[in-house]
Amino acid sequence: MSPNRFYNEFDLEEWGSPRKPDYRTPFQIDRDRIIHAHAFRKLQSKTQVFLSGEYDFYRTRLTHSMEVAQIGRSICTWLRSLAGPLTEDFYIDSDLVEASCLAHDMGHPPFGHSGERTLQELMKRRGGFEGNAQTLHLLCETMYQNETGVKGMQPTRALLDGVLKYKKLYTEWPSPPVHHFIYDTQAPVRDWVFGGGRIPGALMRGTALNDFKSVECQIMDWADDAAYSLNDIVDGVRAGFLTIERVERWAAGEKMDGARQGHMASLFEAIRADRLENAFSQKIGLFIKACCLRERDNFMAAKTNRYKYDLVVDPAALDEAAFFKKMANDIIFESPQLEQLEFKARSVFLALHNAIWENYAQRNERVITILPGSVSRLIDAEKSLDGKARRICDYLSGLTDGMIVRTYRRLFDPEFGSFRDLN
Repeated sequence: MSPNRFYNEFDLEEWGSPRKPDYRTPFQIDRDRIIHAHAFRKLQSKTQVFLSGEYDFYRTRLTHSMEVAQIGRSICTWLRSLAGPLTEDFYIDSDLVEASCLAHDMGHPPFGHSGERTLQELMKRRGGFEGNAQTLHLLCETMYQNETGVKGMQPTRALLDGVLKYKKLYTEWPSPPVHHFIYDTQAPVRDWVFGGGRIPGALMRGTALNDFKSVECQIMDWADDAAYSLNDIVDGVRAGFLTIERVERWAAGEKMDGARQGHMASLFEAIRADRLENAFSQKIGLFIKACCLRERDNFMAAKTNRYKYDLVVDPAALDEAAFFKKMANDIIFESPQLEQLEFKARSVFLALHNAIWENYAQRNERVITILPGSVSRLIDAEKSLDGKARRICDYLSGLTDGMIVRTYRRLFDPEFGSFRDLN
C-alpha cells in the first residue's frame, strides 16, 4: 500500500516522550490506546441524556461515542469517494478521525450536562472546568498516569488537534466563560499543536480561534452533531418525553418554515409507523453525504494538509440538525423530570466536593482520609489551592454515575456502608 501523502512528520510527532517502534500506524496506536484506557471504559456508565442504567436501551456516553466514531469513519469514506481533492494516496485517515471521535467525550463528568455545570460553578475562580478541555487534560496528563511520573498517552499532534474543539484559553476571554475554552495551563499544548507558530491577531478576536479547526476536528464535530441531534430524539421518544402532542405544542411557539414543517411531518410519520430508528438512521446517511471539502488558506496551511481544507456541510443538513437539537433541548432537557435530576446531581456534587475540600485543602492538617490513597497523594503533592482544586476536580469528573452515588451514600447515608460496599 502506498504511503498516505496527506500527513507528514509534523502531524505524526508525539506529545511527551517518543513511542517505541510498532507494527501499527501512529493513528492506529492513538485509537487503540484510547479504547484500552480506563477513562474510556468509564463512559459506559456516564449519562448521555438519561441516567446510565435507568433503562438498558438508552444511549450512554460510550454508545454515543461509538456512534460518532462510525459516522466519522463514514464521512472519511464518503469524502474519499468524491471526485477530488482526495486520491488513493492522499486522504483523510479514518483511524485518526475514529480516535478523535472516540476520545471527544472522555473528559465529561458523571450526570451529563448537570455534572458539567456544577463543576463549572465550583471551578469558576480556580481555572474553570470544560469537558473538552478535560479531555485534552486526560490525553496529555492524567490518562495512564502513575506514581513513577508517566503522564498521558503520548498522543500524536494530529490527534490532539483532532479533539481540540476549542483553542481559546480561559483568561483570554473578557470575562470568565462558562464553556468553550481550554485551561490556561494548556497553553503549551496549544503552542505545540501549532508548531510554535504565532497565532495571528485576527484569530484572537471573538470566537475566531475556537472556529479555527483542523479538518479532522471539523469531521468529529459534525459527526457529534449528527449523532446527538438525531439520536437524542430517538431516545426521547422511547422514554416518553417526546410525543406528537408535546411536539405540536412546542412547534406552535416556533418559527416554522416549509423545511421545518417537513422535518416535523417526517418525525410524526416515523413515530406513527413505529419505524423511528430506521427513519433516523437514513437521516444520518444523508448527513454524511451532505459533506464535501473546500480548499482554504491560513497560517497553518504551509505546515500541514489538515489546515488546507475545510469541511463544508450542506446548509439544509445543518438546519435540520439545529431544528432537532432545539426540539430536544426545549422538550427533553428543560423538562421538569430532567430538571429534578439536575437538582439531585448538583446536590450530590456539592456535598462530595465540600467534604473533600474540607479534609484535603481547607485545613492545615487532614482530618479524615476519605479518598483512595493514590488520589490523596496527588492532592497532597499540590502546593497551591488552585492545584488541589484541579486534582479534586479530576477525581470528581472521572467518577461514573454509579461511583459518585455510592461514594455519596457511604459518606452521608447512615444505613449504607460496609466493607463490601467499598468498591
